[in-house]
Amino acid sequence: MELFDAFHLARLQFAFTVSFHIIFPAISIGMASFLAVLEGRWLLTGDVVYKDMFLFWSKIFAVGFGMGVVSGVVMAYEFGTNWSGFSSFAGNITGPLLTYEVLTAFFLEAGFLGVMLFGWQRVGPRGHFFATLMVALGTLISTFWILASNSFMQTPQGFAIENGRIVPVDWLKVIFNPSFPYRLAHMTIAAFIVAAFIVAACGAWHLLHGRRDGPITRSFSMALWILLLLAPVQIFVGDAHGLNTRQYQPAKIAAIEGLWQTEKGGTALNLVGLPDMDAEVTRYTLQIPHLGSLILTHSWDGEIRGLKEFPAKDRPYSPIIFWTFRIMAGLGMLMLLTALLGLFLRVRGQLYETRWFQVLVLCMGPSGLVALLAGWVTTEVGRQPWTVYGVFRTEDSLSPISAQQAGVSLLIFVLVYFLVFGMGVYYMLKMMGRGPEAQVDSPPSVRHPVLRNRPLDALKGE
Repeated sequence: MELFDAFHLARLQFAFTVSFHIIFPAISIGMASFLAVLEGRWLLTGDVVYKDMFLFWSKIFAVGFGMGVVSGVVMAYEFGTNWSGFSSFAGNITGPLLTYEVLTAFFLEAGFLGVMLFGWQRVGPRGHFFATLMVALGTLISTFWILASNSFMQTPQGFAIENGRIVPVDWLKVIFNPSFPYRLAHMTIAAFIVAAFIVAACGAWHLLHGRRDGPITRSFSMALWILLLLAPVQIFVGDAHGLNTRQYQPAKIAAIEGLWQTEKGGTALNLVGLPDMDAEVTRYTLQIPHLGSLILTHSWDGEIRGLKEFPAKDRPYSPIIFWTFRIMAGLGMLMLLTALLGLFLRVRGQLYETRWFQVLVLCMGPSGLVALLAGWVTTEVGRQPWTVYGVFRTEDSLSPISAQQAGVSLLIFVLVYFLVFGMGVYYMLKMMGRGPEAQVDSPPSVRHPVLRNRPLDALKGE
């Protein structure tokens, strides 16, 4: 296998661009719903601190939303330039699903985004809140359609193959394929967790620097409540997702577990190890007997198929997903521990004064994004060698391009992405470093000036 042929370079290019892209929609999805909660609380209680928080976090949302749109357009072009075989074969399904996403979600988000950012003195409070709700709803609808398309590639159903192309037979089965509900729930909750850890880390940073005003303590507190609620739910959803994957993508599960032989009478869990695809063995394993069966079958002696039961050409690359899954799962446990520690300190009245916990939360700030990326790598690498699982191979999806073309475009993407999106991320961190401003004694007209004419005015410090 050549690592620098057109096929592998094109895969690396798409992996790079999609990894950059997924960061920003995840922030947008979670942050949009958080903004809706903040504005709803302001309208319900009249407490201006919630409005201060809304105005600050809406700036972070705006930057993330803009970068998400730009990076998403690039991937749409890649389907034509690098993966025309896939577009030709599956375009009758993926094309409409992505079109539905634009028509129902993107237009909704774009239509109300301007009102949410610039409409404070142009519409009434209820009208503005409605716009915020529509933006949040748009992000969730977008998630629905993107996950429907991706889930079809993982567990396809409701189609037929005619003249060498997929054609839809039953759209309800196409959309609501076997893995779709689990993926949708898992991704949506992950986005909320991403946003919650960003908000919590920002609060922790300012607490460590001596701030104890309302926007800081309330942001920190709300984010930890969200994590306390969602971290255990995400573990439960992830478990259900794993059971579904074992049923419909058993080779992926075997590769994740580094399991080569089907073990009778109960399967051990490999906590760590180094899968060797050539020798067909996982080296240096640390095992816990029967735990694999308990987790993946919910029984003491459940049987899990080993990789050797699948042809070598149909096996996912275990050395990658063995570890990306453990990164995701390990961070999930740390997230739950962080939330529980926060509850413990809250009950003792020490939430805002415990520096070691604030350092922990600050360090955990990127954990949601790291776990998200690790989870997507596990999902997508685990689907290989198929683009549409069990139906169409990835090697047949490639466009007729040369290694030089794929390599040069990859190099350009790396340089441009790190420059453009690196600047965007730096700007977001800079704004979070400044934090929300609480000026409760100032009149609203002074505290929140009207944002006119230029969209970037919404991103300037007040």
